[in-house]
Amino acid sequence: MPYIFVPSVSREELLPAANQRWEAVLTDRPELGAAVTLQRRLVELVIGLKQTIEGGRLPRLSMPPRYVAAKLSRGVPALSGEPIPLPVQALTGVLLSLCGELAAGGAGEVAEHIRSAIESRQLDAGSLLASSLSRDQGAIRSGAVHRGLAPDLVWLVAELAVGPFAYALQRSVFAHAGHPEPSDAPRSDNPVQLALHGWNHGYCPACGSWPAMAEVVGGHRTLCCSFCAAAWELTTYACVYCAEDGEPFVTAAPDEDRKDRRVEVCSSCSGYLKTVDVSEMSPFPLLSIADLETMDLDMAAMDHGYAKPAMKDFARYPRR
Repeated sequence: MPYIFVPSVSREELLPAANQRWEAVLTDRPELGAAVTLQRRLVELVIGLKQTIEGGRLPRLSMPPRYVAAKLSRGVPALSGEPIPLPVQALTGVLLSLCGELAAGGAGEVAEHIRSAIESRQLDAGSLLASSLSRDQGAIRSGAVHRGLAPDLVWLVAELAVGPFAYALQRSVFAHAGHPEPSDAPRSDNPVQLALHGWNHGYCPACGSWPAMAEVVGGHRTLCCSFCAAAWELTTYACVYCAEDGEPFVTAAPDEDRKDRRVEVCSSCSGYLKTVDVSEMSPFPLLSIADLETMDLDMAAMDHGYAKPAMKDFARYPRR
């Protein structure tokens, strides 16, 4: 089944697991010490917010299973275009804390300017968070540039703050699909499960984001959403961005001694994706640790002219 259910892990289990992974990163890559220190602080904030959101109530969405299935069958992510109320007050507090940690961790005045803009309401937190949830890169970038703020950093802090909420929404919307094993056939009386079984797009079926990377477990190449942490498997082995499966699409290991860490590159669209063999899927939000540990793969791909494409725009797709 293309959609893979990755069990949620409690805060009490997440932090020890995260610390173990960070220690492994530092052992192999001691030069990442400063990056690991900063990531520890950011991830701890995200884990705390995840616990808060899971302890509360999600907004009731008018998204019956057949409606969700109809969107997916048209190639439209389930959450795309939906009017979803956000817990702005709770997310804004974390948003400001994230800016503070980034400022202390090396971003300095650039991050402080973002925090000041939010506190003074020059940059509206609610609009920023809503744009992040809807994956509107253009709106965030233009708004940041207009205010003299660093657009990539504004995108990052908003994504980190909204991520736990998007994760909870993703799991809630796809709860209708149940938790089948990958080898199970979809149930004919479960429209969401059927639609997810037919999903063969490189972008996330929940939010529309591109995968941060692919984790391969038992030979299954599972794409892992960079935002809401949905996990899904394509029915074909091809470029996740343009579906190229011919000679322009190549998978290679930059380090001959580490063939468990590979990069998929496509000369048709100039996109790339990191692919790593693992024993089990990374629970939310620990995929960011794997992303950090494999930064050398990003550098190898970018050194050869490959890049991650911009988000897809689903505004042209009708909601119903």
